[in-house]
Amino acid sequence: MKKVAYSILGVCIMMLSNCKKMEKDSVIQSNEVKHKQVVYQVFTRLFGNTNTTNKPWGTIEENGVGKFADFTDKALKEIKDLGVTHIWYTGVPHHDVITDYTKYGIANDDPDVVKGRAGSPYAVKDYYNVNPDLAENPANRLEEFKALIERTHRAGLKVIIDIVPNHVARNYQSLTNPKGVEDFGAKDDKTVAYNVNNNFYYIPEEAFKVPVFRDGYKPLGGDSNPLSDSKFDENPAKWTGNGSRLSQPDFYDWYETVKINYGVSPDVQRDFDELPEGYDHEGYEKHFEFWKDKTVPNSWIKFRDIALYWLDFGVDGFRYDMAEMVPVEFWSFMNSSIKMKNSEAFLLAEVYNPSLYRDYIRKGKMDYLYDKVQLYDTIKHIMQGHGKTSNIPPIQEDLKDIEHHMLHFLENHDEQRIASPEFAGSAQKGKPAMVVSATISTAPTMIYFGQELGEPGTEEAGFGKPSRTSIFDYIGVPHLQRWVNNKQFDGGQSTDEEKSLRDFYKRLLNFTINSSALAGQYQDIHQYNKENTEWYNDNVLSYVRWSADEQLIIVSNFNGTDTYGFELQLPEDLVSKLNLSDGEYQAKDQLYNVYTSNLKVVNHKAMIRIDIKPLESFILKIK
Repeated sequence: MKKVAYSILGVCIMMLSNCKKMEKDSVIQSNEVKHKQVVYQVFTRLFGNTNTTNKPWGTIEENGVGKFADFTDKALKEIKDLGVTHIWYTGVPHHDVITDYTKYGIANDDPDVVKGRAGSPYAVKDYYNVNPDLAENPANRLEEFKALIERTHRAGLKVIIDIVPNHVARNYQSLTNPKGVEDFGAKDDKTVAYNVNNNFYYIPEEAFKVPVFRDGYKPLGGDSNPLSDSKFDENPAKWTGNGSRLSQPDFYDWYETVKINYGVSPDVQRDFDELPEGYDHEGYEKHFEFWKDKTVPNSWIKFRDIALYWLDFGVDGFRYDMAEMVPVEFWSFMNSSIKMKNSEAFLLAEVYNPSLYRDYIRKGKMDYLYDKVQLYDTIKHIMQGHGKTSNIPPIQEDLKDIEHHMLHFLENHDEQRIASPEFAGSAQKGKPAMVVSATISTAPTMIYFGQELGEPGTEEAGFGKPSRTSIFDYIGVPHLQRWVNNKQFDGGQSTDEEKSLRDFYKRLLNFTINSSALAGQYQDIHQYNKENTEWYNDNVLSYVRWSADEQLIIVSNFNGTDTYGFELQLPEDLVSKLNLSDGEYQAKDQLYNVYTSNLKVVNHKAMIRIDIKPLESFILKIK
């Protein structure tokens, strides 16, 4: 052990240097944010499906399916004009499906290890090809997806697809591996539970058993199928995707998938190098250099090569499923490789443990993480009538050093639809929440297809229950189908309420991607007004956003029945930051350009009259 002596002055200098470095990192990050981004998540096989049969457990012939070709130039233009910068095509990689494609050389999938009839998009069976359901000619499915990428780029949108590094389908088999690429598990030593270069974990001398189905569940809803016999040939059994080590996993385990081994032994020994101290503040180039001469587990290389393959194909970024179940060192290796190839790649990860956020951003080089367990969950409670807006500002304070990296959403394929009875029961209740979600930080905003039309997700599709639009079965999405209007994509069959809601989203999202203030500074004024303003309460939220050339006061009323009137106040320190001199300033709403009020500044104190209706929001620009 080396003996190191530091003087008190030396320690102070070192600490000051580190603080300055962190401050510099923060400034660089802030300067890089020019405008906000908006991601439109679309479940690819549902978007263009105009079939309205919606039979539970219906086949592809009965219920229909959308295709890559349904994303026409017109459809993509309308999505772009909604205020979207990126489109996440969910369910593109070839996953298990219960449709016979054997004439294209694709083996049939076993209903005993497939959820739903159309299959889970997170049980990928071939990472070097795409879902044959989505192609007009399955033999040309890769070419059809390539054409979709090109149309999307022409429309001015960037393309995101899924990568699911934690698990793959139990029957993974690629038909189109590039030269030199071997399937997952092809060279595994199956006689041992663990080997650092095995792609899977094994249960030696035990064969896999299909779980005992319960709660009335039957594969395919009980329809007959030659492979539906409560058997699946896997010997020895592999660990299940969620980590179950049972040869017969539980029905509620991710039994359709198997877990990938990243060099972490069953007793949690990590058989790979760790990042040196301080690398959480190093750029991706330094991370890439660190891994260049290191021996890493085989699974790391396989997934890196998958990502680079799709970048070469034209994809602009990835959404990583359950990223926190994979070691952060792998992400450093993976994402630095991606960034070296495309520094603008959009990397979004599903991480739900707040204690891991900073590691996965700084060490793992993620661009964005879901802000679910803090902002989303809190806003959901408010929308449901049993939460307080006072709980929102502390979230922004807690995340202020990484706020740009915390992507905001109110819906995605895992969450309940806002309009479902199980969530809020009305799409209108999403309006103030959407304003807050989209304007409170510099982070990207994400919406889920049909959200802008008030889709309630009430269909009984088969596997799973209503409130979430099914990702497992062939189904039509009624509110969206009315907007699709027999593939004219013009809202020709939409109700007035649906048109009005879409207009709201269009106004809001387009404002966010063009506002310099929303890429700038933030200050909460909610608590200050709770303490100093009469009639201001926990149904209302207010804050200020500003840049060098734009100043915004944002106010939202989450109450669905009450109108509020009050004199909203800005504290003296904020008046100083905004460089407001004594006088009167017009403040006009930017959403509908109707509401106007006057901001009065006297002796460095500012006040503005607000009269706000139920579920209304104002984005007031100070002139």
